[in-house]
Amino acid sequence: MKLYLIPTPIGNLEDMTLRSIRVLKEVDVIFAEDTRTSGQLLKHLDISKPLFAHHAHNEHVGVAGVIKLLKEGKVVGLISDAGTPGISDPGFLLVKTCIEQGIDVETLPGATALIPALVNSGFPLDRFVFEGFLPHKKGRQTRWKAIAEEERTTVLYESPHRLHKALEQIIEFIGPDRPIMVARELSKMHEQMVRGSATEVLTYFDQNPDKIRGEIVIVIAGK
Repeated sequence: MKLYLIPTPIGNLEDMTLRSIRVLKEVDVIFAEDTRTSGQLLKHLDISKPLFAHHAHNEHVGVAGVIKLLKEGKVVGLISDAGTPGISDPGFLLVKTCIEQGIDVETLPGATALIPALVNSGFPLDRFVFEGFLPHKKGRQTRWKAIAEEERTTVLYESPHRLHKALEQIIEFIGPDRPIMVARELSKMHEQMVRGSATEVLTYFDQNPDKIRGEIVIVIAGK
């Protein structure tokens, strides 16, 4: 009876660790954010296991089913579409419930977009804040205003179609001259880091709209 949280590559399949592959082969059942995406990964790794969905839309209901399997003595693996489960992906509620019910949880180290972008920014790393995805509407401006006063380096995730708006709001609420970095397509062939003031980075993407694609990480220097 044990739950494993198993990181998967954020783009480059070579980032799948030997330990993660071994554990995926050993678990009894795998829960995944998207069974289609994870099914392709498991096929690539030549791993055949029962595969079920565990995503944001069924997480609260799905936890009971996972706990039931664990209490039956099953060893369960949880993976997300990319990166480490629980980091802006489903997983928190399941881990919390397992801990409350005395079920062993083990999280394997591995791929995540957060750390490579942070380290590559060149901003101070001794203290930092991870904001994940900011709310789309209610509370968004409040979060931007808090980030504006934050002395630590701030890291957040953003989707490509919201990048332009996010950069405009950084200029509005944090300031046009605040140093930032936008990282995209981390670990993939077209990985790119765009550094500069908020205004300079927005100008770059305005002039290069074809570059607004892939997973986006924004790193903001502290006040």
